[in-house]
Amino acid sequence: MFRIGIGHDTHRLVKGRPLILGGVHIESESGAEGHSDADALAHAITDAVLGALGEGDIGLHFPDRDPRWKDADSLDLLARVMWLAGERGFLVVNLDATVMLERPRLRPYIDEMETKLAGVLGVDARCVNVKAKTGEGLDSVGECRAVEAQAVVLLESQRTSR
Repeated sequence: MFRIGIGHDTHRLVKGRPLILGGVHIESESGAEGHSDADALAHAITDAVLGALGEGDIGLHFPDRDPRWKDADSLDLLARVMWLAGERGFLVVNLDATVMLERPRLRPYIDEMETKLAGVLGVDARCVNVKAKTGEGLDSVGECRAVEAQAVVLLESQRTSR
């Protein structure tokens, strides 16, 4: 059995915060604001996995009102969700994700993002695809006020049905 999940996340960009995407520190004047490390890409992927499992969303599992998750590493949160997927008998087949950010350009960081994410997802890096898009000067992304990410993940059950 296969299950598909989709995830989306948006974070406001502010000066003085680090910009972390896919577990990679990006050189930037502004970073994402949030309760955790505000890694929009990891959050979108976490939501995609949770959606495929039918297990709610990231806010249900890691509420921003809970001090345990203050400044949490979002790859650690994704790893916890991958543990849950394994407990439910599912493995990731592939991930396709898009990050929307006006600047800086993300191409120099994409390979590292894919490698880090593949490690957490338990797949070969060739099964992880991350794309970067700009907002073409439009909306909050194009005006450099936000970063957005979308992710689609395919899970496969490792349990045989009888």
